[in-house]
Parts: sequence; C-alpha cells; structure tokens
Amino acid sequence: MNDDRIKILIIEDDGILAMTLSDMLEEENFNVIGMANNGKKAIELARNNPVDLILSDINIKGEIDGIETVNEILKFKSLPIIYLTAISEKETLNRAKETHPAAYLNKPVILTNLLNAIELAIHNFRNYYRSTPKEETNPQSKAETETILQMDDYVFIKQNYNFIKVYLNDILFIKSDDSYITIQTTGKKYTLRLSLTSALERLNFSRLIKVHRSFAVNVAKVDSFNEHEITITQNTIPIARNLKDAFMASFKQK
Repeated sequence: MNDDRIKILIIEDDGILAMTLSDMLEEENFNVIGMANNGKKAIELARNNPVDLILSDINIKGEIDGIETVNEILKFKSLPIIYLTAISEKETLNRAKETHPAAYLNKPVILTNLLNAIELAIHNFRNYYRSTPKEETNPQSKAETETILQMDDYVFIKQNYNFIKVYLNDILFIKSDDSYITIQTTGKKYTLRLSLTSALERLNFSRLIKVHRSFAVNVAKVDSFNEHEITITQNTIPIARNLKDAFMASFKQK
C-alpha cells in the first residue's frame, strides 16, 4: 500500500526528544521515515529512503554537525530543511543560512509552531519548484512529478518519490495552472508538471472532457450544469463556448 503522507527525517541526538517529535508528527498524520543521532546515519537514511522534509538539530553526535550533515544530503537530494536548536551564536547561524533553511525553531519545540513551520516549508518549496526554470532545479525532481503509469481502470501517479494509485473514475476534474495541473479526486489533489492536453492524452479516459482551456471534467461526476458553468461537488467550473458541443456530445440524448 502506498503512503502519500509527508515523509520526515529527524536528525536529533537527544533520544527522548527525537521520540517525542516522532510521536507528535505521527499523531498529526506525518510519516517519520527514520531518526538519526549522527550525520553518517542521517545521510544513509536520506539516501535510501524517500524524504520530503528534514528536521535537524545543529549539535549532534559524530564527526560532523547538523549543518554539515544537511549540506551533504542537499548534494544528492533537494528538500526543505527546518533546524531545531537552542544555539544563538551568529557564526553558527550564518553557517546554517548557507543551507537556505525554511525555518529555525527554538527548543523546547511547541507543536503549533512546528506544524506551521512544516506547512510553510512544504508550500514554499513546492512553489519554488513551480517558479524556477527547469535548468536551475534538479532535473530528476522535475521528471518525477510528470510520471503517469496506466493500468486498466486506474493509473499510478508519482508524487514525492512514491507511486500513488488513482482510479480514473475517482477523478472529479483537472485544473490547469500554467505548466502545472491539479488532478482533483473524490478525496485528494495531485499536482503534476504537465499541460492539460498532455495529461488528457496520458490518462486516456473517455469520460474526461475538456470544457475550458484550464479545465477538464469527468462527465460522470457532474452534479448540474447550465449554459455557462458546471457544478461538481460544490466546485464551479466554466464552460467555454467553443467546447460546449463536445461536452454535450458526451451525453446520450433521447
């Protein structure tokens, strides 16, 4: 079974704090893929597991500290970093800045602050990859978001290093935003770096009909429509005049 929860690596040499953080995050429906109290173990975990975000203390056991550990991980995997620290030395903080962290959280960690920091870190990181030219980002990361594998009445969509099973009939609609699309299903959203036309070709699902330059709908999920718009589970979707006939043709008229 695929797990599409946000995957977090904790780098912390205080075992009790690491366990406390892990329990807090798992309770909030995050997936803690591992905990490391030294740089060597952290690098190994990051290399061999899907990771979406790192929570790292600066002072950890071993030959390299948390900043050096993060630097090594960033050489082979691009992801947001949140530092957990009680350090306020300017020199140390300046070193940490060179890794472009999403946030610093002072110890003891307050859950609300941690959750807010994670949400902002993930949001800003994803927006960065949307707005940064392809040649300036990790090509592998770009390619991963474009992968769709077709299997009978469902597809596997690659998100955050995992292939997620999506039944085609669960798709409500697809919305295009520049070079990205959002696939809205009955329970979740999936973002891919594809054009709407390319997505429709790859999904190859006859019930998905393009009704606007920015929208395609699953006609089996339409709740109501009129001359100008379609309603699907309280979502209002415009109908382009030149695509209205194609939409109407998807229904059997008696």
